[in-house]
Amino acid sequence: MLVELRAENYAVIDHAIAVFGPGLNLLTGETGAGKSILVDALALLMGGKSSAEVVRHGADKAVVACVFESTHGAEAILEENGIDAEGNEIILRREILSNGKGRVFVNNQPATVAVLKQLAPELALVHAQTETLTSFDQAQQRILLDRFGGISTEAVAEAYARWGAAHRKLDELLQGEQDRLRMVDLWSYQRKEIEAARLEPGEDEALETEKRVLANAEKLYAAAMSAFDQLYEGGASAEGALRAALRNVEELARYDARFTEAAQQLESARATLGDVSASLRDYAEGINASPERLAEIEDRLAAIDRLKRKYGQTVTEVIAFGEEVAVKLAEVEDRDEILKALRADLEAAAKAYKSAASALGTERKAAATKLAKLAETQINSLAMKVRFEVAVTTNEQQSHWTGAGWDQVEYRIATNAGEPLKPLAEIASGGEMSRVMLALKVSVEEGAVKPKKKFPTPRTLVFDEIDIGIGGRAADAVGQKLKSLSKGQQVLCVTHLPQIAAFADQHFLIDKREADGRTKTNIRLLDQRASTHEVARMLSGATVTETSLQHAAQMIASSR
Repeated sequence: MLVELRAENYAVIDHAIAVFGPGLNLLTGETGAGKSILVDALALLMGGKSSAEVVRHGADKAVVACVFESTHGAEAILEENGIDAEGNEIILRREILSNGKGRVFVNNQPATVAVLKQLAPELALVHAQTETLTSFDQAQQRILLDRFGGISTEAVAEAYARWGAAHRKLDELLQGEQDRLRMVDLWSYQRKEIEAARLEPGEDEALETEKRVLANAEKLYAAAMSAFDQLYEGGASAEGALRAALRNVEELARYDARFTEAAQQLESARATLGDVSASLRDYAEGINASPERLAEIEDRLAAIDRLKRKYGQTVTEVIAFGEEVAVKLAEVEDRDEILKALRADLEAAAKAYKSAASALGTERKAAATKLAKLAETQINSLAMKVRFEVAVTTNEQQSHWTGAGWDQVEYRIATNAGEPLKPLAEIASGGEMSRVMLALKVSVEEGAVKPKKKFPTPRTLVFDEIDIGIGGRAADAVGQKLKSLSKGQQVLCVTHLPQIAAFADQHFLIDKREADGRTKTNIRLLDQRASTHEVARMLSGATVTETSLQHAAQMIASSR
């Protein structure tokens, strides 16, 4: 629901604020007061085209802003565009500079006109005199038909997503095929080179250790044997000193039990010393000062270094690179099988999409016949005499496949006898367009099949100059239809007819006043007494009489 609309330095508006409510909000006033200007301002906030001409004379910029109640769909659009939510409201603001440039803000964060256009179907559908073509494009016509028929596009959307994914996967394989074939020789060489090396993880580190040992064999042998002699074999070895000390402590322990534990500790130390000495001796005996082995290790390390320079910083990375190349070669070798499987997947996905899209088209054509008949009756009850058709055209070429099916939905109308049916967008009169849209919306709201899931529909409907060329019973019928439509969603309407104004839930008066040599447009919400007076003015003209006041009160009472 539209909560508030503001305009500053916009056309003849100096500063105006309108706070709207649920139900039917009607805007009335003298011709030229600026009623349609407010609707045009809202159309700008729905992504309409701007112009420097809307900037009030003498001002640097025009500002239009509004506040809508948020919806789940609108919040999802904000998230997709990286815009933070602001509680339960969405704030839109647009600035138009005198040089024609402009800025857009959503929830006080910089945005684009494209974001406004994305949000528009979730927030409002504006049928302004200057905006009818952009407000009701073929996508909106399809959505309205689907809502009327209770038609869900989920199955088609899922089938389209599967088909698109299969198509992209096959294209990626085919597009990369030539590059892959050019790389086969290189991949084959790389795999053979790595496999021939027979690498083992951590092999280079082990070889480096062995190399250091072989390069210093004499020093290591001398150090190990010297330590062995000092600990065990030499005349003044540590083992001999421990053995002598142990005998003396054992002698003490025979007479004083306090030395029993000390004797045990010395025995343990002697055993440890023996183990260390044996390890030193075995290490020294195992040293093989082989120049041939050293040369062999150096050659192996050089070969490993060459591979690491090409394929990775470590042996593990080189091995992983070889495995990756092997997988690529296997894919090339298995190309025919992979292509066959991908083409089978694509064919199955296309078949599923065709089935879902065909079923959807059948549903739409059946719903189109019913909607056309109902809408024609509704339109002709609004002082028009038309023929109306909802055409559903199927194009099965893949270039026309979408997540909403392959149907093109177009509303066609002939407003005069003997004329051919033409697309609704080509209708000449903006007032006629608004009445047609009103009839369509009433037809959908009253005759729609209850859908299993909610379809996206605008929360606020805006009609401008809906009463051009009608009066009497037709005007009363328009008022009743607006009232009926407003029970399900908020409706804003500009009207010149008292028969329609009498149905208002909220009645706003737009008037122009002159101050300091400048004309200013004002907007104010009327209470019940003021509303009756305004309806009376619309009935009698400039002079409001007691009779017109009574008539206005009766009209308002009857509308309730």
